[in-house]
Amino acid sequence: MASIFTSLGRTVLAGFVLLALIVLGLGANLSSIELPFLFRWIHVMVGVMWVGLLWYFNFVQIPSMPKIPDEQKPAIGKVIAPTALFWFRWAALFTVVSGMILAVLNGYAHQAFTLQAPFRAIGLGMWIALVMAFNVWFIIWPLQKRALGIVAVEPDVKAKSARVAMLVSRFNTMLSIPMLFLMVAQSHNATWFVALA
Repeated sequence: MASIFTSLGRTVLAGFVLLALIVLGLGANLSSIELPFLFRWIHVMVGVMWVGLLWYFNFVQIPSMPKIPDEQKPAIGKVIAPTALFWFRWAALFTVVSGMILAVLNGYAHQAFTLQAPFRAIGLGMWIALVMAFNVWFIIWPLQKRALGIVAVEPDVKAKSARVAMLVSRFNTMLSIPMLFLMVAQSHNATWFVALA
């Protein structure tokens, strides 16, 4: 059993095997799985990773950095942060792509993107998520490459890049709160948005 948990790959594979056993144990008809449901599940999984890493950076890593002795900071900047940023940006991309596929499969993509009733809430959530994903790929990641020394720059540019990346990350953290509310409210509490119809 320990060999499963000493490898991330085996742990994830075990999670999928456990899921299959649970689904089969509950007597699910696998031939009835619909594509929109599958993409909703994928969307939620990668979305959890994206927002989870966003919140890890803002609630854990950034506030902890001043408390870490200088001789230990290279471990964060050279090992932990680049790995976390890899998963962060790809989770952002897969969240957006799976969400768009889901909107197309469910037939509300046009109405949501044009903020038409009854899909204004999820449409606004989608637009906010697109802004956040843009920030991840085209602002935060290029700045973090400078701040972490992946791209060589002068010390003052490195420090400024770190600060701006942190501020944009905080902006995304702020946006994540209404984005998540709008995504969940559209599907689970439509009466909140009757006035918008």
